[in-house]
Amino acid sequence: MFIVCPHCTTSYAIDLATLGMAGRSVRCARCKEVWLARPEDAVEAPAPVPAMADAASAAAPPPDPADEWEALAREEEDGQPPQVDSPPLAAGWPEDAAEQAQAETEDAEPETQGKASRLARFGKLIRRPTLPNFPGKRIFGLPALTAAMAALCIALVVWRADVVRLLPQTASFYKLAGLEVNLRGLSFKDVKVATETVDGKPVLVIEGAIVSVTKKAVDLPRLRFSVRDAQGTEIYAWNTLLEQSALKPGERTTFKSRLASPPPEGRNIDIRFFNRRDLAAGSA
Repeated sequence: MFIVCPHCTTSYAIDLATLGMAGRSVRCARCKEVWLARPEDAVEAPAPVPAMADAASAAAPPPDPADEWEALAREEEDGQPPQVDSPPLAAGWPEDAAEQAQAETEDAEPETQGKASRLARFGKLIRRPTLPNFPGKRIFGLPALTAAMAALCIALVVWRADVVRLLPQTASFYKLAGLEVNLRGLSFKDVKVATETVDGKPVLVIEGAIVSVTKKAVDLPRLRFSVRDAQGTEIYAWNTLLEQSALKPGERTTFKSRLASPPPEGRNIDIRFFNRRDLAAGSA
């Protein structure tokens, strides 16, 4: 296995046992960089090196890895960062190329070298944080979110009356969705409209039943009847008291009301319970 210097990418053959479980600090022989070498950072193949460096390495016999890491262990015990010998990269360079590289190094401005060194130190400080790996499955997956949304929709339909009581503005939403919202817990059943003749005059007869659909006793308000024309305009309205004042859960009561001489332009009959708006409008 090999470790690679994070600064100059020089690779070194190692024995993973010498690093231990937590790793150990090592120093690159080429650039003098000190880093923490861990077993999980080791690679199977060394990093590629220039061809001239390969020629130089072939000329000299490779050092024994065991001897190198024993020397590292001794230096670490002495309190000094261990140093790994790096193969000389410039050993196989021609003399003119070596002189040119030396001249370019001498001509480099100190400011540029200092900036490169600061950038290298800054790169060591910025490392990707290691997030803890929690065992088990994710809590909020797509199936869980889908089930939660389905449960919410069912609750909004089943308890729509309670929702409208808390948020009256949602009544229009339920009406658009075709869902009936019964806040009183009372329902009209078997409503019939007929016409009779009494003393030669027409009489409109309206009858039906009221059923309690709630789980508790509910008071029965007055009934309000209204006649509307073809355009939906209210022509005539009247109120009727019921015989019973309250209904128990599931209980049923009947009603019947008559209107003599109904307006001839009447087309529809509306039946509903008397409410606060009727009281505010002055309807008796």
